[in-house]
Amino acid sequence: MSVMGVNKTFGGTIEALVDVNLDFEPGIIYGLLGPNGAGKTTLIRVLTTLLKPDSGSARVAGVDVISDPVTARTRLGLAGQFAAVDDYLTGRENVEMVGRLYNLSRTDAARRADEVLERIHLTDAAERPVRTYSGGMRRRLDLAASMIGRPQVLFLDEPTTGIDPRSRVDVWDLIEDLVADGTTILLTTQYLDEADQLAARVGVIDEGRLITEGTPEELKDKLGGSVVELTVDDDTRTRTMDTLRSVNGDEPVYDAGSKRISLPAPDGSATLIQVVRALDDAGIAPGDLSLRKPTLDDVFMTLTGHVAEDTNKSPQRGRRGRQPERNPQ
Repeated sequence: MSVMGVNKTFGGTIEALVDVNLDFEPGIIYGLLGPNGAGKTTLIRVLTTLLKPDSGSARVAGVDVISDPVTARTRLGLAGQFAAVDDYLTGRENVEMVGRLYNLSRTDAARRADEVLERIHLTDAAERPVRTYSGGMRRRLDLAASMIGRPQVLFLDEPTTGIDPRSRVDVWDLIEDLVADGTTILLTTQYLDEADQLAARVGVIDEGRLITEGTPEELKDKLGGSVVELTVDDDTRTRTMDTLRSVNGDEPVYDAGSKRISLPAPDGSATLIQVVRALDDAGIAPGDLSLRKPTLDDVFMTLTGHVAEDTNKSPQRGRRGRQPERNPQ
């Protein structure tokens, strides 16, 4: 996938995308991180031929999505932020209908519907009206519909937002299986640990600009070591921030939701000792104090100066996402 100099402005003043450049190899999961309004969905709409940029170019699965959108649509699939399913049709009817829109024959649409429904573990519910499905089941059905055309590239726009933790893990497993079969996936998410678990490469977008990208490990390494983290009350927050600035010159970051302050600690435990001494000299007693490895949350806060707007954490798993097991398409 290749994106070169893409710009999009709405209303003449709102810069949704600003000179976005993106290039990554097929057969991987690419995670695009950013808060609401950062430009993630706008970029997805450009890459899936739903929106023309003001300038720039983009190629998906070897096809220029701007000059040849018809061919591009035959090679991509899309699952948007909200499950695009019909409540009054059964699960099977929903998937078969999308297959027919891909110009599959009735026989092929039915056969592929059986395949994808089994893959996402919805065979037992396939004959039920979708209005009886849970949120997680609806989300998986939407993914099934996006898979029936066997796309080379699949765009997943915040696929796990609003579903329960168990269903979220099921969706993670499905995404990993698709990549193992050679599908390229561009995944947008506000769950930073979701990208850390799944993505081979990650881009951070904020205010329409792609501000950095690389593997999760590369991005975390940019922070130069560990992170000191502590909690404080509102009365001492300003004094604590001022005190931490004097420790090593780095700017501490405050998360208003959790009332936690993070400070890069390039020297690890030596920085922690400096922090303890500085706080003690200032007469500040933090609620807790710890030294930990950096996360993508730290990367995002350091680069943008704020946390992602959705601070709910997706469930942790004790493993990294699987890498592709065979050559991509």
